[in-house]
Amino acid sequence: MKVDRAVLKSLPLFERMTDPDLDSMLEHATPRRVAQGDAVFEQGGNAKSFFLLIHGRLKVTQVTHDGQQIIVRMVHPGDLFGFAMALRRNDYPGTARAAAESLVIGWPTEMWSRFVEQNPRLAMTAMQTIGQRLEEAHTRIREMSTEEVEKRVAHAVLRLSKQAGKAVEAGIRIDFPISRQDIAEMTGTTLHTVSRILSAWESRGIVEGGRQKLTVTDPPRLLKLAEGELD
Repeated sequence: MKVDRAVLKSLPLFERMTDPDLDSMLEHATPRRVAQGDAVFEQGGNAKSFFLLIHGRLKVTQVTHDGQQIIVRMVHPGDLFGFAMALRRNDYPGTARAAAESLVIGWPTEMWSRFVEQNPRLAMTAMQTIGQRLEEAHTRIREMSTEEVEKRVAHAVLRLSKQAGKAVEAGIRIDFPISRQDIAEMTGTTLHTVSRILSAWESRGIVEGGRQKLTVTDPPRLLKLAEGELD
């Protein structure tokens, strides 16, 4: 499988790179299709490669010391991920698993320094990505420490609708398979609690569910729930 230079050129991260530089990057690239449910890499595995998501969605999970699995981030098209070297790590801190059929490009980890030298924008984007992850992590820690579960779930669903929302007739549909268990792992609660909350929201016309589907049918009311302005 060969990746067309135009695919990279269409992404903000690479739009300013010259064609020769893009071709040089693609010389060392390994495209890979990842079926839904399969892992790109596993937590604790040797960080041999870093990756770019071209199509699909990935969820990055971590298993805590007490055995609890949490979703630490979602990976969206155009996102870099797995660049453990930039974090001064030799292993992957989490497991990246396809939430939908995905296409990724991988490069050997040792190529990272060369790419950064040739493309300062890549280094800047990596720093911004790390900063965004830290900010989101701090936000989620604050939410789990200070907010009631319903508000945490509302914030999580709002983030998903903003990052991966698709406008449909009924509202804003999260454009990849998402389960209630996934939302529980994002918010540090239980499947039972998330099911109870979403069922109540469905009866009030705030969301519309289905098998691994979720549509926000009333975004303003969901925002008010997240801000604690709606009982």
